[in-house]
Amino acid sequence: MNKKYLAIILLGFLVFTSCVGNKHADSKQMDLAQIESETQPTTKPNLIFYLADDQDVYDYGCYGNDKVNTAAVDRLAKEGLLFNNAFTAQAICAPSRSQLFTGNYPVKNGCFANHTATRPNIESVTSRMKKLGYEVVLAGKSHVKPATVYQWDKEWEPVPKKDVPRDYIPLDSIENYMKTAKKPFCMFITSKYPHGKYFDVKNPVVNDLKFYPFNEDKKNNKAYIKSRSGYYRSIEEDNTQIEKVLEFVDAHLDENTLFIYSADHGVSGKFTVKDIGLKVPFVVRWPKVIKPGTTSNQLIHYTDVLPTFMNIAGGESAEDMDGNSFLPILQGNNVEVNQYVYGVRTNQNILNSEVFPSRMIRDKRYKYIRNFNSLEVVDQNLTGKPHVDYFIKRGANKYKSEPFEELYDLLNDPFEEHNLAQNPELQSVKEKLKQDLFSWMKSQGDILDETPGNMPIITPKGKKGFKLDQDTPTRKIADSLKNTLTKDDYTVIKHW
Repeated sequence: MNKKYLAIILLGFLVFTSCVGNKHADSKQMDLAQIESETQPTTKPNLIFYLADDQDVYDYGCYGNDKVNTAAVDRLAKEGLLFNNAFTAQAICAPSRSQLFTGNYPVKNGCFANHTATRPNIESVTSRMKKLGYEVVLAGKSHVKPATVYQWDKEWEPVPKKDVPRDYIPLDSIENYMKTAKKPFCMFITSKYPHGKYFDVKNPVVNDLKFYPFNEDKKNNKAYIKSRSGYYRSIEEDNTQIEKVLEFVDAHLDENTLFIYSADHGVSGKFTVKDIGLKVPFVVRWPKVIKPGTTSNQLIHYTDVLPTFMNIAGGESAEDMDGNSFLPILQGNNVEVNQYVYGVRTNQNILNSEVFPSRMIRDKRYKYIRNFNSLEVVDQNLTGKPHVDYFIKRGANKYKSEPFEELYDLLNDPFEEHNLAQNPELQSVKEKLKQDLFSWMKSQGDILDETPGNMPIITPKGKKGFKLDQDTPTRKIADSLKNTLTKDDYTVIKHW
């Protein structure tokens, strides 16, 4: 046989045997790659996160309230996936947003009191998503700092609008950007609605509102009815904004666009660790990936959003982030993302300035809360310094109805009306949750620990408006108590 033809035959045989061997060795990788190619778009999708401000999860048509106009969010739920167990860790604005943007819980990222800053060494969404080829945009309310951590490629402030109580999102800038975007983008559209100041509704009608166990006692409260009616009207106004944004998305972007709607926390549970504050609406539309009209009961958290975005962009979440990617759920897999979610309460803020910190741990069924300065343990928290102990006692008395420990069976008591902390049949449940909570707190570098007697009072460096012995916009301090605390009495959070 001709040597040339013999060489060709031999080469073909070697290639064939190599392919057969690799086929068996790499079958798992090939199967996974095939599954991934069937569920993942071939190009990086645009990522849009619309965030409302101070709206209860219970006040949406898709979450069961037929008396409020949330047609745009209801449409998203029909076209996408609705989460029934989505949470933020803190029911106030800045700490809630900082979790979204960093993938870390409030104490760890540093922003665990309102109007305070993220730690300067934290890497945020702006840096992480830019590395993955995205432009990162903020359109609307910011409420996060410092600028060195949050370096948006583009940032547009809310814009004034006549005959409404709050500024609007920058609709023109949003539309123009969507028309002209040249690369994949990650855009946070952050509304100022329905946060008060609310609309002034004339002659409000109580039957136009839906009531729950947490506000049932206010049906005859005229001031509450008027305020709640204005809140409903503000929700409707935000619905108008969302509809405009969806028009832009449908007109200028292709189906390879993921759209998330949420609200930063509940207004009825603000400054608490109850579900009325921490449970949030969370609806996701992603054509060709998410099956329309689906729901998930898996626990997800605001710290999971950035890892998910990074995963979608082709990267992996960083080891120093608390959150986990819920991309598999978006792809139709009913998998557990989190065994627990956690909550933080810090009452020392610009408006509320009482010493009453709390921490929470929750799985799908049970929730444990520790109120570290309850009346039950306040004597153990005293320092022996009369001027300090006055404020510690005042915090305990302000919330005297809240016990040291709370345990709720959320399956049977979703509005947390029946505290089961002393139920003998649930002591093992309580102890497990308690130990897991303390372990998590330690990993977060919490200023609190499990032992009564450690009750730090906190303040930002160099700010008077945050101090216990000064007036705030919501309460006055007696002249005899002003300026009685010294810097040695506080745990100063320097990066604030």
